[in-house]
Amino acid sequence: MSIRTQKVAGLIREYLSEPLRRIASEMSAGLITVTSVRVSDDLKIATVYLSVYGGKASPANVLARIKDDKGRIRHAVSSRINLRSAPDLRFFLDDTLNTMEEIQLLLDRVKREDEEAGRNTQISDDEELDSDEIE
Repeated sequence: MSIRTQKVAGLIREYLSEPLRRIASEMSAGLITVTSVRVSDDLKIATVYLSVYGGKASPANVLARIKDDKGRIRHAVSSRINLRSAPDLRFFLDDTLNTMEEIQLLLDRVKREDEEAGRNTQISDDEELDSDEIE
């Protein structure tokens, strides 16, 4: 990404906060976080990745509502950014944190299983020592 696209992405991220806060409040959606904004080189498309935590509404429902309000959100952002034309906003759920959590759970399970297997091996070794002592 060029410096210009990075600056525009940062501005879009900043200016999305108010419309997303309003939607979160209306839907009792908890916290909506913009995790990443990627702007095309021609500044015509901005891909926005969101995470949704807590609240009563499911992330899929929150995303659907955001997509329904895309025109108003785009207008709110474009009124604050000085560009010839406002980028088309494309919203997606960012599942990176969920994936990281799943990986961590798997690693914890493997570690626990290894520890249990290690204990079983130690018990077997100790039993062999006891039987050697008897002879």
